[in-house]
Amino acid sequence: MKLQVSKWGNSLAVRLPVECTRAAGLKEGDSVEASITPAGAITLAPDRAFDKAAFLARITRLHASMQMTVPVVETMRQEERY
Repeated sequence: MKLQVSKWGNSLAVRLPVECTRAAGLKEGDSVEASITPAGAITLAPDRAFDKAAFLARITRLHASMQMTVPVVETMRQEERY
């Protein structure tokens, strides 16, 4: 996605679309860590420790929302292909 660099006081700024901030879990007032690669790419990452409990809760919710199907091995056994 293309973003425009704009003047903000004596600095330059880029406005982040809401889709980006939601995906990164950012809200107003949060800090981000900026880094620049040798190739000149700019990377922004949330400046917070990894929350393992929140990550596991999110994975559990995602897993619960997935439709369970017959395992591939079970299908192969039913068709006598192994």
